[in-house]
Amino acid sequence: MRRLASFLLAAAAVTLPAHPALARETVDASDPQGLSVTIYRDPSRGEYQAMNPGWPRGFAMISETRSVTLPPGESTIRFTGVAEGMVAVSAIVTGLPGGTIEKNRDADLLSPAALVDGTLGNRVRITRTNPGTGAQTSEQAIVRTRADGGIVLQTQDGYEAVRCSGLPEGLAFDRVPAGLSAKPVFSINTNSDSGGTFTVTLTYLAWGFDWEAHYVGTLDEGGARGKVRMRLMSWLTLLNDNGQSFPDAELMAVAGTLNIESNFEQLSDPPTARPLRLTCYPIGSTARGSPVPNYDPRYPPPPPPPPMAPMMESAMADGIMVTGARMQQKSVVGMVAQEEQLGDLKLYRVPEAITVNAKGLKQVAFLDKDKVEGEYVYTLRCDPWNLPNRFEMQEWSPQPADIVFETVNDEEHGLGVALPTGGLTLFEPSAFGDQLVAENRLRDYAEGQDVEIDLGQSSMVFGACGRELEERPADRLGEWVTVGARLSNARNGSVRMRLLLGSTAQWEIRQGRRALKTKDGDFILELKLRPGEEREVRWDVRMPATGEGDA
Repeated sequence: MRRLASFLLAAAAVTLPAHPALARETVDASDPQGLSVTIYRDPSRGEYQAMNPGWPRGFAMISETRSVTLPPGESTIRFTGVAEGMVAVSAIVTGLPGGTIEKNRDADLLSPAALVDGTLGNRVRITRTNPGTGAQTSEQAIVRTRADGGIVLQTQDGYEAVRCSGLPEGLAFDRVPAGLSAKPVFSINTNSDSGGTFTVTLTYLAWGFDWEAHYVGTLDEGGARGKVRMRLMSWLTLLNDNGQSFPDAELMAVAGTLNIESNFEQLSDPPTARPLRLTCYPIGSTARGSPVPNYDPRYPPPPPPPPMAPMMESAMADGIMVTGARMQQKSVVGMVAQEEQLGDLKLYRVPEAITVNAKGLKQVAFLDKDKVEGEYVYTLRCDPWNLPNRFEMQEWSPQPADIVFETVNDEEHGLGVALPTGGLTLFEPSAFGDQLVAENRLRDYAEGQDVEIDLGQSSMVFGACGRELEERPADRLGEWVTVGARLSNARNGSVRMRLLLGSTAQWEIRQGRRALKTKDGDFILELKLRPGEEREVRWDVRMPATGEGDA
């Protein structure tokens, strides 16, 4: 018997010390000591579609450098203050000797409801105020129910529901329950044989970001050989819809289209701060329903709280941060984002540390070209499907031609950089200062591509298209039909005119005196109109007999 007792004591001596090692200690990582934020555009946004400040659907890659002191053995590391739109499955932590064993995203933020739930079965202090005398009385109570519709406390007088007595009441908590934080928390489990202090990097994707470019151009017809010069300035507008700011961050924006298969909006599942909703038993006639909780008519209800502006409207009104100098006629921007190659994408890096504000917009200059050289082109579409029936060209009704500013995205024409899609505002000098002449959107243009900017309709260059036969060209399959246009130029200088004659996939077109070109799937005919000139031009068109006939 003694041998058995000695054996059990020896076994206990061997096994008991192992139990403390099973307890996992929780440690908090430091605040970020280095931040990097790379913002990607909404991949589902169309080429000419503007960014939606009220519902951004882009994302960002965030990299945080922190320090953490680990005890020997297993421990849980808490990263407090991550983005609320964090995609937890994408998170990677590097720099730990034992790697990552398990990842967790805390779903509950510090809130009145979370405080009550975390204090269930513990003591709180309830304070009541007599509305007649203003006197306050306090006593301790024990929370007996969760905050899911009502709170029941146990006091020395028994059980009672909070705020159902008709008196103003308040609860005071002497501590914050373990695990609750006012900021979003991401935690991991790890293992370190000896413990120590380590520098770790947390990298993750986060939902609720977006960016777009906006261009401001000033046109000037003082270029050589009748060319038009334009000063082109552009800003990157970056949007953070998360409730967290990223101070002194290395900021980058990526242009281009990514192949995205995951639903980041669903995967982010941001934590919530649950409100406290209290429900009391009915007072008065149950047939008439419960009255508004103002039980004593001698005391009017408190005034309603002031209305809160929507988050993004507030951010739009107050949160726009402009980085760089204002554009002036001869100014040079102090800080411009630098363009880099990222595979088939373009990356714009801000050269200085930037604070990305919560619920805010930031604008950073990324382009300043003061001598972009191009040319005005006046265009008129003469699609054979839509030609009106005109027997005498003198009867045709003229229409204003569309104006296009045309240049090439290369250094010879003053550009030579990638142009991401965005809004465009154009001004033109006048005796009364710069005047607005056009607002439009610019699609993505790679270096070396032809750039065309629509400026609206001309008030001095006109044209009209028509056919001489009653039948449409599509009604005479395989036969050549003569059509034409009448053009006029009321400007003081010559203009370059471009006629769009029809799709190369549907029509055959010939013009005896001039060679036809093709552009963007259309036959085009280009000519120059002198000042004050009116001209008629004709060409032949037919639909091949193998075509599908009338549309």
